[in-house]
Amino acid sequence: MERLPVVALVGRPNVGKSALFNRLVGQRIAIVDDVPGVTRDRLYGRSQWRGRSFTLIDTGGIDPQDREDLAVQSRRQAEIALAEADLVVLVVDGQAGLHPLDEEVARLLRPQGKPVLVAVNKVDDPGSGAPLTYEFYRLGLGDPVAVSAAHGRNTGELLERIIAQLPDSSPPEGGLEPIRVAVIGRPNVGKSSLVNALIGEPRSIVSPVPGTTRDVVDTRIVRDGTPFVLLDTAGLRRRSRITSDVERYSVTRAVAAVERCDVAAVVLDATAGIAEQDKRIAGLAHEAGKGVVLVVNKWDAVEKTADTMVARERLIRRELAFAHYAPVVFVSAKTGQRVNQILELIEIVANNAALRVPTGKLNEVLQEAMVLKPPPARKGVQPKIYYGVQAGVKPPEFIFFCSHPRHLHHSYLRYVENRLRSAFGFTGTPVRFRLRERHHR
Repeated sequence: MERLPVVALVGRPNVGKSALFNRLVGQRIAIVDDVPGVTRDRLYGRSQWRGRSFTLIDTGGIDPQDREDLAVQSRRQAEIALAEADLVVLVVDGQAGLHPLDEEVARLLRPQGKPVLVAVNKVDDPGSGAPLTYEFYRLGLGDPVAVSAAHGRNTGELLERIIAQLPDSSPPEGGLEPIRVAVIGRPNVGKSSLVNALIGEPRSIVSPVPGTTRDVVDTRIVRDGTPFVLLDTAGLRRRSRITSDVERYSVTRAVAAVERCDVAAVVLDATAGIAEQDKRIAGLAHEAGKGVVLVVNKWDAVEKTADTMVARERLIRRELAFAHYAPVVFVSAKTGQRVNQILELIEIVANNAALRVPTGKLNEVLQEAMVLKPPPARKGVQPKIYYGVQAGVKPPEFIFFCSHPRHLHHSYLRYVENRLRSAFGFTGTPVRFRLRERHHR
């Protein structure tokens, strides 16, 4: 598959890069807020104009003078985006005018040897375009383009300029559909460290400060020929502890990531017990019908005896009993211990979630289950399952045609589920049942 050209949006903080990113990709992927420094990691999206497609990268604001750890890591993420890019769009603020930091960023770009376009953002009034762009000629990067990300003004001209300077390429076609993996968990359990360990590079910013990740960061990787998209999400706090609009947007995006994933990697902290919030987070994936892998991180920091792992898994099974089907893997993102097993398990779970069972085999297992243990009678009524069909996948869903379905106790359905899992696997995926009344002739 041929690689799409890459365009990176860069600039000092709070010039509207994320708003422009959302406008050019046609989706609200990046969080937009008036507070500087909202975007920290690299965000990827796909943009298309006049039949040409390219990958667009949104980056955190570059401030060479800011020495705080998160600012330094954000700048590092921008530098990685620059190294990937075929074309750079330097975004500046037309309302604020030329800023010393704009000139600093321009100086950083010149040695890169990449073509650069200057997009003068926040030019909302059509009549004020030319006067607001004049002073940006001083950057020495060619003719600036006046745009308004908020209103979509002149973005077509910017796209025309972009595709005119992109290298020839054709979009990738065919190939396997990637497995989408949402990495979810409480703040500071090591989700971003885990994503970085899986891909082998610092794709997400890692900090001991909870709440470092804000946007959902998509990363495409291929392992043994299987493509994955890893969705690194913001830590999910209890609602009562969410204190800002940015954090509220982050949590909303994380929940949406669960909805669009195939498998949720629920990250737990090995150095802490199972908190109520862990149960809620795992419950999100379970209720959404997603495959689940329970990833116990920071295992290197736990003092161990011969039965520590067995005892911890027993605790997890007890506390997260609703996700009894989910495999558990004990890892350390810091040392790399068993990290390579995570994607192996995720691929197994994704395949199980998409598994279709032949109707004949399904009914063989159902009939055998009822012979071994008939449904118990309730209030003098004897329910019976006549036959079943599979209605869907992701998660596997089955319709059972029964007599007196209201008298089939949930414990018996759990027994049937266990028989199906024993026969067909379904490791890592919930299984859903629907009961239909049918009178046997």
